[in-house]
Amino acid sequence: MAGQDNHDALTLEEQCVAKGMRMTEQRRVITRVIEAASDHPDVEELHRRAAAVDSRISISTVYRTVKLFEDAGIIERHDFRDGRARYETVPDEHHDHLIDLRTGQVVEFRREEIEQLQERIARELGYRLVDHRLELYGVPLDDTEKAR
Repeated sequence: MAGQDNHDALTLEEQCVAKGMRMTEQRRVITRVIEAASDHPDVEELHRRAAAVDSRISISTVYRTVKLFEDAGIIERHDFRDGRARYETVPDEHHDHLIDLRTGQVVEFRREEIEQLQERIARELGYRLVDHRLELYGVPLDDTEKAR
């Protein structure tokens, strides 16, 4: 949940170093590419962006690095029903996702009412909520529906 493990103050590279990872130049490039992304890229897109910086970075290096970062808990993997695993840094503050099924665009949002409702439901069922994910899938309203 928000701010866990004090990720907020550290760059991805600093988090890697803090976890004892050896930071090669290629891993440094990949961390910068992930941090710069605002669009939840998949491995192929991360590779395209990293290879634009350093053409020696192979797709297998990106796969291994992403898996290493995911296992270490410094990036999150999302499966948004499009057959591709997509990634983002562990956010400073929890947020949910709305996925446009036509374009694949991912919209991040946070609504306090939803957070409170989830907490209340967990409590009513006898649980303390420790984590959750909410993914909404939709298609854009067409202009006639928007006009109503």
